[in-house]
Amino acid sequence: MTERGRQLLVIDDDSLVRQSIVAYLEDSGFRVHEESDGHSGIAWFRKNKPDLVLTDLRMPDLDGLSLMRAVKQIDPDTPVIVISGLGMVSDVVEALRLGAADYLIKPLVDMEVLTHSINKALSVLDLQRENQRYRRDLEKANREMREYVRVLERDQQAGRQVQINLLPPTPVQYGNITVAHKIVPSLYLSGDFIDYGLINNRYLSFYLTDISGHGASSAFVTVWLKQLVRRIIRERRVFQPQDDFQIDAAEWLSMINQELMRSKFGCHLTCFVGILDTETREMRYVLGGHLPLPVLVVDGEATFLPGKGKPVGIFKDATWEVFHATLPEKFSLTVFSDGILEVLPPLDLIGKEQCLLDLMKNSPGDLEGIWSGLGLDKIRDMPDDIAVLTLKAGDVT
Repeated sequence: MTERGRQLLVIDDDSLVRQSIVAYLEDSGFRVHEESDGHSGIAWFRKNKPDLVLTDLRMPDLDGLSLMRAVKQIDPDTPVIVISGLGMVSDVVEALRLGAADYLIKPLVDMEVLTHSINKALSVLDLQRENQRYRRDLEKANREMREYVRVLERDQQAGRQVQINLLPPTPVQYGNITVAHKIVPSLYLSGDFIDYGLINNRYLSFYLTDISGHGASSAFVTVWLKQLVRRIIRERRVFQPQDDFQIDAAEWLSMINQELMRSKFGCHLTCFVGILDTETREMRYVLGGHLPLPVLVVDGEATFLPGKGKPVGIFKDATWEVFHATLPEKFSLTVFSDGILEVLPPLDLIGKEQCLLDLMKNSPGDLEGIWSGLGLDKIRDMPDDIAVLTLKAGDVT
């Protein structure tokens, strides 16, 4: 197919040959400029940058090979077709070594051979230019992607710092009870969250929650949840009369459920909420679809706290049962997010739970001991967010 409208430069000192070539190419739809010697051809090429150069090999002032070297130095991508009346093998080899698109022998009996050679060379040129555009576009896209990743990393770092700032200090001592926590996200941000604090200088309130999903969307909900819990405690004045200790944990979860349903975040959460009376050692707790169940270790025996309950943010009118436990003077209570199940060896849930109990009954009960005892300090890439909350009173081993 003829590349109509393309600019060609024809250089030949033989005026009859040159004019016949020019006339044929113009009739074929090309725009053609002609020069009779190599120096003039190079000067015109430098100013106008045609799409293709057609040159004679033998010219008195500047031969075709020297002209080709000059053209390639100015613009290496411009195709050059050499025409020669001699057809010496050494000339053909040298022309092709210098990058000639083709080498044709005079006389050109069939001009279609010439147009075919030109169209082929221009097609290769177009592919080269297209590849160059692709490379430029790809480099631009890569630069933009790198900048986007840098912005995203900065945003994630800021988000992570917000989460860290919202977490309570660790460890904290409330009388003879030590509370500590650790959260390791699978991504940079975590959908797991932990909080605790002493209310009315008596009730130790604590919770661990796991937001569905991963990354920023889940992390944003943890920020919302922290502020919501503060507002509920402040505005609803939970745990004010002592009798409220019996029911506030469930009502607190119901309020969160209603707010989460209204917010339309498109996610739900599982959680464990506990309130411990530090004077009587009575504990009330609520389970919101949480697995694994919290592990209580007393006198070297590890058991799961009994109970069950619905996840939060799925059922509009859901209610939760408040469970009761009386804790001894010496105990260790550990709450895990469900990410812990991903790193335990057995394949079935029952096996994983038994493995967790076996590991926990031999642990010293403190956070660092539990973390290393479960081998979590050796895992580099967490398959899921892992959060651990521990309450320890006395020596439980």
